Amino acid sequence: MSQVIPQGTVPHGPASGPASGPAPSALPSALTAGSAGPGGSATPGVPPVARAALRRFAAGAAAVSAAALATLSAAPPAASAQEGDRLTVTVRDAGEGLDGTYEVTCRPGRGSHPDPEGACAAVERNTRWGQDTFAPPQRDAICTMQYGGPATAHVTGTWAGRPVDATYDRRNGCAIDRWDALVPLLPAVGSATPS
Repeated sequence: MSQVIPQGTVPHGPASGPASGPAPSALPSALTAGSAGPGGSATPGVPPVARAALRRFAAGAAAVSAAALATLSAAPPAASAQEGDRLTVTVRDAGEGLDGTYEVTCRPGRGSHPDPEGACAAVERNTRWGQDTFAPPQRDAICTMQYGGPATAHVTGTWAGRPVDATYDRRNGCAIDRWDALVPLLPAVGSATPS
């Protein structure tokens, strides 16, 4: 005599052969009773309560993932220690004792620069998320017509994971302000004189 077993049920009893897991009577009834949900579609073996719990879990996991990604993307590079924060500064025509080429490495500040800690602090102070710390003044900037002397500087290296190749001079008010913002990375060369 053959036995017909409806699809989606698990046979049990002596005629079914060896069991491959716990008998349905050992499982909670909420897990074994599949039924149609509010939309009319049924997932065999998954009750509406379990489907709702899975939807809440998936929505919560997505929200946590989005929050974690937003936190990571909002952190500025300068906020974490950058192994490559190393700069070379070459100063010319700034005056006796100020000209030369200096190395500075930050976190902690060290190198041949006369004030490595102060140099690193000056660059940190001018670092803004989404902006180039060493960018030249905007082309359409209105600058005072003053001359700050013949001093020039060239800064190369890496800052916050980005390559640096910037030149500085003191030919007008914008250039003087840009220079002075990085003192003592760049040497203090005195006040500018109007032309």
